[in-house]
Amino acid sequence: MQYRHLFFDLDHTLWDFETNSRETLLELFNTNNLGEKGVTSFEEFFNNYSAHNHRLWDRYTKGFIKQEELRWKRMWLALLDFKIADDVLSRKLSVEFLQILPTKRNIFPYTLEILEYLKNKGYNLHLITNGFEQIQYGKLKNSNIDHYFNKVITSEIASSLKPNKEIFDYALEKTAAKMEESIMIGDNIEADIKGAMNAGWDAVFVNHINATVKDVQPKYIVYHLKELERIF
Repeated sequence: MQYRHLFFDLDHTLWDFETNSRETLLELFNTNNLGEKGVTSFEEFFNNYSAHNHRLWDRYTKGFIKQEELRWKRMWLALLDFKIADDVLSRKLSVEFLQILPTKRNIFPYTLEILEYLKNKGYNLHLITNGFEQIQYGKLKNSNIDHYFNKVITSEIASSLKPNKEIFDYALEKTAAKMEESIMIGDNIEADIKGAMNAGWDAVFVNHINATVKDVQPKYIVYHLKELERIF
């Protein structure tokens, strides 16, 4: 067994952030009567929010903005697209979004099966996530996968974000794992794959969306979680 410690990413790798985010935003759209406030299309609102969220997360991981700005500004910008400049509403929606989101339970197909398979084979399973600590623990618990992981390394507790080398070094220290026995498994080329490889780790790119891979050669690429069985 070459690897003994398998480090998973959570959002977009195991936990279906896209579906769970959509369900949460639809609840907010309805309970806050956003249609009556000028948000004429939920689909447009969801797409705009997702685009702003992606861009702001990129700025957050690069250290350009702080956590609090990320949390409310993505909502504020999504409303502003509909000419709604309402700071109070934006902050209210931001709070409610983070209350509801971790209660959602959608995970990718074969998540439970692959975690059970890997656990039964004797691997030590851990998480490395840039998500907010309290929110991530809620996601794990409510989707009933928390018990599979020995250690959960969040960017908050590590005081570092993927793709920075420091969070990978911190993960090795907290798990007492050796680099050559460890591998990162995630969906994000920049944060998970390049981050791990720059820290000296092997990596598995979980390519759920069949994205084109450029400028990087991860150790493995899979398109479905079941394919991890041919690696481990």
